[in-house]
Amino acid sequence: MTLLPTGKRFAFSILDDTDDSTLENVEPLYAILRDHGFRTTKTAWPLDCPEGSRNFFAAATLQNKEYLRFVHELVDQGFELRHEVELAFHGATMESSTRERTLEGLEFLRSEFGRYPRIFCNHGQNRENLYWGAQRFRTPALRALSRVLMREQGGSYEGDQEESRFFWGDVCRDVIQYVRNFTFERLNLLEVDPGMPYHIASSPYVKYWFSTTDAPDVDAFNRVLSRRRIDRLAAEGGVCIVSTHFGKGFVKDGRVNPHTASLLSHLADKAGWFVPVSEVLDSLLEAGRGRTLTRREILRLELRFVADRIRRRESSGI
Repeated sequence: MTLLPTGKRFAFSILDDTDDSTLENVEPLYAILRDHGFRTTKTAWPLDCPEGSRNFFAAATLQNKEYLRFVHELVDQGFELRHEVELAFHGATMESSTRERTLEGLEFLRSEFGRYPRIFCNHGQNRENLYWGAQRFRTPALRALSRVLMREQGGSYEGDQEESRFFWGDVCRDVIQYVRNFTFERLNLLEVDPGMPYHIASSPYVKYWFSTTDAPDVDAFNRVLSRRRIDRLAAEGGVCIVSTHFGKGFVKDGRVNPHTASLLSHLADKAGWFVPVSEVLDSLLEAGRGRTLTRREILRLELRFVADRIRRRESSGI
């Protein structure tokens, strides 16, 4: 089966993490996406965080009635899978959640939007994250070196640990189809992760992993999605899923960043297949991907991720 529908040259989607997202700082951008015909994927936090959050306190959750109304409008317009009412999961809320709160958050989404989310994205330092931190590496040597190589903050991630009060891996396995793993600066993800979505035998609570292009804020988004790179993606017939945070600088004083708006217009003029992340990954599965990676394939993917991170740090002067 072919990956792309007839007349489409490449696949492109955006995965918007809800960190720092409010009605005021993302609604204008989603209006532009709608006007251009982009269908994208958005994470949302279903529950409030009564203990407070030092880093993410400004973000709205779905307990905010106006933000909930806005998110309903997005999914009703078809911003997720095949016009169904569905969002991606970023955890129950902005800080660590025990199993009980995680399940409460999932049930809220199912009750409010009609089904469980199909995509999960680990968030920050949350303890319920699955196979996160050093555990992202399935190769023991890279796992041991990861904190030094990546300069990652230490953390205890227990979503896949059955004895932990933060465990929910069994539920993830039952209701979540895809979990985000590595991120790269390259647009055409099939160049660095040709097997995605893929399964790893040593992470049984995740059905399929997938990679994304990393663009955490407006400046990174505008740099990574240059016109030259967009044109190259189209020429290659590639697949791109951009992870970003629309709440981080894309809208100022009610106006979308002009360079971002220009890039989206340029992208929309290409013969792209602009669909939600789940639909891209489903198509990859139908085209024959989705197998369990061998140890050598896992090592190759992990080394590409490490090399990408080191190259980015060197180019930024960190």
